[in-house]
Amino acid sequence: MPRLNQNKSIMTQSTYQSVVLAKRPKALVVPGETFELKENKMISERDLKDGEVLVESLYLSLDPAMRGWLNDARSYVPPVQIGETMRGFALCRVISSKSASFSPGQFVTCTPGWTELAIVPAKDVTLLDVPSNGRVTDALGVLGLTGLTAYFGILDVGKVKAGDFVVVSGAAGATGSVVCQIAKLKGARVLGIAGSDEKVGWLRELGCDDALNYKDPEFASKFKASTKDLIDVFFDNVGGDVLELALSRAKPHARFVMCGAISQYNSAKPVGPKNFTMIIAMRIKMQGFIVFDYASQYAAARKEIAQWLAEGKLQRKETIIKGGLKAAEKGLLDLYQGINTGKLLVEIKNPGASGGESRL
Repeated sequence: MPRLNQNKSIMTQSTYQSVVLAKRPKALVVPGETFELKENKMISERDLKDGEVLVESLYLSLDPAMRGWLNDARSYVPPVQIGETMRGFALCRVISSKSASFSPGQFVTCTPGWTELAIVPAKDVTLLDVPSNGRVTDALGVLGLTGLTAYFGILDVGKVKAGDFVVVSGAAGATGSVVCQIAKLKGARVLGIAGSDEKVGWLRELGCDDALNYKDPEFASKFKASTKDLIDVFFDNVGGDVLELALSRAKPHARFVMCGAISQYNSAKPVGPKNFTMIIAMRIKMQGFIVFDYASQYAAARKEIAQWLAEGKLQRKETIIKGGLKAAEKGLLDLYQGINTGKLLVEIKNPGASGGESRL
């Protein structure tokens, strides 16, 4: 039977907070202008309908794609509307449940948005399963949509194989770092590109055969020297100048996995590569993809990723921003400035804090 539980430490509050879209940005997110903090009337188990779950947010996932959700333009998901809670994935704890599938105190992932509390349909909630050598926040990182994006992008779209020379832009980010490691697991040679010498060092620790700092004044010449054998697979998270360089160094029939273009998301006038005719000359296959297209294969992919984690074949890092909801918009802006190594999260509430049974 569905179980209900009232979390007294939370429900004694008269309101809870959420972050809503106040104004669409034309370029960069503007703290204090793009979003606003909203006080909402408290919700409780009395507001639940059959098949619904009340959750409290513990960690929010910050992802490059979020900037695109703020644009009033056609895309793979509808834009966030003015006055609407900012869309986002989160690691949550169940407070109350009217679903036989979930019980109070359980840790789950869902898409409640930037909010302290939310009522979500049970069908859209996933129970947390922490594998050997794993941690709960992996549900938003290597075992979440981030890791799945890397998995399907490099394996299905990139079709990486032993002997390939793979170049990954944004390689020290949440997705890129997993791409590098999966490519190595499959027998490829990997060049990672990142934005600091510290990140370059970490990429080498992960097993990349080489890594470059794109902020190096000599980056273009170093990139050319490092790609003398030309590129079989380019996994792009950045776009812009790096994409243009990669096109100039592609092998005939190279596969370009178009995962993201973070260098262009905040530009009022986005630009594309001037040498796009290389796609024709080198017969390059350039393919975009959205991880949601692979939803039916998530379970099998997570099983393999979890096995790699358990065997110590996958490493990951997290950059966690403290400060709760009010820190989220600055965190999103910082994401595009490259402050993170690995997955970027905002801590809304420490899982060990009062309220509900901790199963960490």
